[in-house]
Amino acid sequence: MMNKLSIAILFILMIPALGSSQDNSDKNQGFFPAQTNQPGKQYPMVNAKGKVRARITAPDANYVKLDIGGVKYDMVKDQDGMWSGESDPQDEGFHYYQLNIDGASVNDPGSKSYYGAGRWGSGIEIPAHDQDIYAMKKVPHGKITQKFYFSEITKTWRDCFIYTPPNYHKDMDTHYPVLYLQHGSFEDQTGWSSQGKANLILDNLMASGKAVSFIVVMENGYASRPASETDGNQNRSPSAFEDVMLDEVIPMIDAEYRTLKDRKHRAIAGLSMGANQTMRIFMNNLDKFTSYGGFSGTSNYPSSDAIDPVTFLDGAFKDGAAVDKKTDVFFLSLGTKEPNPFPGSVGAFKKMLEKQGIPYTFYESPGTAHEWQTWRRSLHEFAQLLFK
Repeated sequence: MMNKLSIAILFILMIPALGSSQDNSDKNQGFFPAQTNQPGKQYPMVNAKGKVRARITAPDANYVKLDIGGVKYDMVKDQDGMWSGESDPQDEGFHYYQLNIDGASVNDPGSKSYYGAGRWGSGIEIPAHDQDIYAMKKVPHGKITQKFYFSEITKTWRDCFIYTPPNYHKDMDTHYPVLYLQHGSFEDQTGWSSQGKANLILDNLMASGKAVSFIVVMENGYASRPASETDGNQNRSPSAFEDVMLDEVIPMIDAEYRTLKDRKHRAIAGLSMGANQTMRIFMNNLDKFTSYGGFSGTSNYPSSDAIDPVTFLDGAFKDGAAVDKKTDVFFLSLGTKEPNPFPGSVGAFKKMLEKQGIPYTFYESPGTAHEWQTWRRSLHEFAQLLFK
């Protein structure tokens, strides 16, 4: 007869086996831990169809839902208080998601955190058929550095992330072109090197000879003047991003890094909100840039209207021949599943460029919406055109 101590020991030894049984069941159904999980965490899981399976222990909860892709999926509780559930198939690429417990949206403890939707939250990677473009490979890798600086314009401490290409810190005689690359709304300067995998995309392109070596600067697109400078001043906008970029960031990068400082070796690009911001900076400063990339956005112009080049951006596109002469690369992109208003807005912008005789390159990402897989692919295509 087994005594109480023996029974307790046996139960403890069974716990890993019980967990292993569940893991094996998941694997038999084609599920495997997501690439974006915290080290050692088995959940969330994904399968080849793009379904997401989540689990969380919440014994006192009345209900739990998996919230991803704008849809909330009910999860089911077992006798031990473990809630489990899965989503419909998701598009390939990166997605923000969260768990909803009794009405409170919380991070999944199994996932790494990413800044998006205005907060640090969970993210999950659905394997893509073209994930090789941002895969970690045995090639020379660049370096990402976080640069802190005090902005005299905003009167705050700010930071940006800087990608320097392979051999930058070895070959000390070479100077490099620079791409200023911006995030979208409710994201920040961490997005392109984290969710966007910009460094890996560029490492792989440079290693294969498909892109020249260049520096990338990823700045925070949110910048405001002190309230004391804008209160009661109708002619001064609280937004200061363009001034921060032109008067502080670019001079700082040129002073501290081995850059090629002429306009021919400087480009600017962004996604969504960042596409709008960088469009205005580019067109207002053709003496400083020669290449532009607008991913899933351009000017946020109403999609139902034709764009009048005489009035749009104060007539910046009025002289199409002059714009063309000063531009090396004018790149636009969009996912085939983008929601309104983006297809209409970008479409209207393309028509305006065509009317003005301004050549551009347009890339369409197949099967993706207003999300990071569209923008990863866009960077992959855009980078191959730059500084050649």
